[in-house]
Amino acid sequence: MNHDQLPTSYLRPIVFVGAICLACAIAAAADPNPPAGFRALFNGDNLDGWHGDNPHTTVKADEDKRAEEVAAQQEEFNAHWSVDNGDLVNDGHGPYATTSEEFGDIEFTLEYKTVALADSGIYLRGTPQVQIWDYTEAGGKWDRNADKGSGGLFNNSKGSAGQLPLVLADKNFGEWNTFRIIQLGSRTTVYLNDKLVVDNAIMENYWDRQRPLSGRGPIHLQTHGGEIRWRNIHVRDVPIDEANERLRGSDEAAGFASIFNGNDLAGWTGAVDNYEVRDGSIVCKEGHGGNLFTAEEYDDFAVRVEFKLPPGGNNGLAIRFPGEGRPSYQGMTELQVLDDTAEKYAKLDPRQYHGSIYGMVPAHRGYLRPVGEWNYQEVTVKGSTIKVELNGSVIVDADVSQVTEFKDDLPHPGKDLTRGHFGFAGHNDPVMFRNVAIKKLTE
Repeated sequence: MNHDQLPTSYLRPIVFVGAICLACAIAAAADPNPPAGFRALFNGDNLDGWHGDNPHTTVKADEDKRAEEVAAQQEEFNAHWSVDNGDLVNDGHGPYATTSEEFGDIEFTLEYKTVALADSGIYLRGTPQVQIWDYTEAGGKWDRNADKGSGGLFNNSKGSAGQLPLVLADKNFGEWNTFRIIQLGSRTTVYLNDKLVVDNAIMENYWDRQRPLSGRGPIHLQTHGGEIRWRNIHVRDVPIDEANERLRGSDEAAGFASIFNGNDLAGWTGAVDNYEVRDGSIVCKEGHGGNLFTAEEYDDFAVRVEFKLPPGGNNGLAIRFPGEGRPSYQGMTELQVLDDTAEKYAKLDPRQYHGSIYGMVPAHRGYLRPVGEWNYQEVTVKGSTIKVELNGSVIVDADVSQVTEFKDDLPHPGKDLTRGHFGFAGHNDPVMFRNVAIKKLTE
């Protein structure tokens, strides 16, 4: 769908006032028997917890007028959306049915039934979309890959993972289809009628493709050209530990080998006296610092690590470190590990916040877990490129050979190194690291 772009600022929660507040408030509705661990988003009786919002229309209003624009859509919403025999029904027109609640990491299920010539979709975190097609030739959209079926991340870049479904899984018109969607960060998995159609693909941020998908946002049920019915709309907030485990998957299957045994610092060198092993984690001793790094050197590699930050915590991942000097300058780089929320860091250079290629490339912010929770991060270093994926969202993807501007105009003599150690660059805070595993990308 070719729509106007929506600025990232639109994805902030909209504050409703007056009567719209009452119309959109989340009600404690009757429970239509969600599965264990899930809760119902649609109560089967009325539109409580939902309001109308076509974001492609709302964006055209000035930012301070958007709440008014949403309020103006409610009469049309109520004219085209209704509840019939426990189904949420749209006649193919009007603004999208939008949850009043916003969501982050979720498992989401629903059933839908549509008609010939209709096309629709599900917006996640306010972003298009998991596609719903009339997949038949008579539907007239095979030129847009409707013949491949529903469930793909339609608005991803052409040819990208997940943009087209892996299999055709749609049922015939008149039958109910079932979606099961798991979204962790930007990583999105879609099952349609129990068939895997999107496998852990990055869902792109349609509104701003230079940024990852927003960390939170509403669910929209899109309306487009024909009746569609929805029922059994259920959601489960995925706990952090489960999200990290799912994002990581199997190290062995992915070709990663552990470089930390969980018991001692065997295989590590450098400032070993300034670190300790606590509860199966490598911890920089409070008030101490220095560089702890692997005895082995690596050229191209990927590393997986989980970390937990204390309030104000500061550390870093040493990349291709030569063993002497500062990883951020004498090494290829130091990737920041930092509590971005700490007041004392409020005025840092953008190239100093978490995940940044220190002093060279800023990372996108807003994707850390709350302080005191475990984060999962995967870093890929290939040639002069570095990609950092944090909790399922890519926050850095850069080529340091192209960097010509540096923090404080200080040169980074090691940035073009092709080989070196991996490690941790301690800065006096008890940051914890566990489950550290590396995959060599060259032999």
